[in-house]
Amino acid sequence: MFSPVIGQNAKRSAVRKALDRHKVYITAQSFSAGAYQARVLVDGEAYWVDEFRLAQLQQGLSPAELELTPATDD
Repeated sequence: MFSPVIGQNAKRSAVRKALDRHKVYITAQSFSAGAYQARVLVDGEAYWVDEFRLAQLQQGLSPAELELTPATDD
């Protein structure tokens, strides 16, 4: 049985989950030899990632969980 209270709680939970997730900003993209790379900014730190890691970051995994190392400025 669906009640307005259950619906409201579900909506609040979804908003809370979205706010708790870190934001991923793509600052540069590179397409070379058929490979995609993106330079992303997560919580103030820059990382170079491939398409798969970018998707994982956007789903809410942290750079520490993915064992990413910060990008060095050239």
